[in-house]
Amino acid sequence: MTFEVELTDTFGGDANYAWVKRATFEAPTDASDALLMRRAKALVGITGCRGVKSCYGDSIEFRPYGLLQVMFLNPRY
Repeated sequence: MTFEVELTDTFGGDANYAWVKRATFEAPTDASDALLMRRAKALVGITGCRGVKSCYGDSIEFRPYGLLQVMFLNPRY
């Protein structure tokens, strides 16, 4: 299954999209959230950053502590 990753800045807590880093990667259909997060973070350059993860059905939102950024992880159908 293919997944899309977007990392962007925030303004007032909302995604701002003044700049965006995008990437795609392949992962097994039954991949754990931990595996998906590791791959996504590596692709957009925030490996090792801790933060808050929120799951919304198929999509995942990640807000790294202290960076004023947000990462979205969505499956591509």
